[in-house]
Amino acid sequence: MKKILIVDDEVDIASSIQYVLRQEGFQTVLAHDGVKAISLIDAEKPDLIILDLMMPGIDGYEVCRRVRSNDQKTPILMLTARTSEIDTVVGLELGANDYIAKPVRLRELVARVKANLRATPGKQAQAPRNIRFGELLIDLDSRTVKVGTQLVDLTFKEFELLVAMAKQPNRVFTRDQLFAQVWGSDFLGESRTVDVHIRYLREKLETDPSHPKHILTVRGVGYRLQWD
Repeated sequence: MKKILIVDDEVDIASSIQYVLRQEGFQTVLAHDGVKAISLIDAEKPDLIILDLMMPGIDGYEVCRRVRSNDQKTPILMLTARTSEIDTVVGLELGANDYIAKPVRLRELVARVKANLRATPGKQAQAPRNIRFGELLIDLDSRTVKVGTQLVDLTFKEFELLVAMAKQPNRVFTRDQLFAQVWGSDFLGESRTVDVHIRYLREKLETDPSHPKHILTVRGVGYRLQWD
């Protein structure tokens, strides 16, 4: 039985989510603030976390950041009353897998929970430890990236996007293909998010981000990665 941690300071909303998930056969654990959530994550080891962003004290952004500092796999589904693009991008950059806007549609929430549990990686041990070409070195075990001897600090989604392209260098990916690989085909969002993350990658990996030599735009199609 899959265990789901529900984190929301609005007790009625948390209780409603708990009820519908239990009806679907899930085991649930509740937390009404960030401090309690962090302690329950360590104690309960949930299979998925439903995380409200706007909470007093330690908010959902900080909880997400702390989870991803030592756990890259547990799916995190954000609940947010703020639906602007920047808020969504920030949450996804911190490592959240999906988001759903309030007021929560419980049937949609259940569908998102099931989709994210299906998408949880299960074959990571088969992946190669390193990806290297040119001066670029990606260590999949430690999730670190180096250009030459310089360590490059990437967010969770930036790393996933880079890996998706680096596994097939010189291949042209459409935005939708990259979006499906990194955010999941069941994620209901906009492929424009890819453009934002490509820009961030260029700022961190390119000598001149305005004239990239490695992360190239293929006009009218998408992007490809090359490294001489």
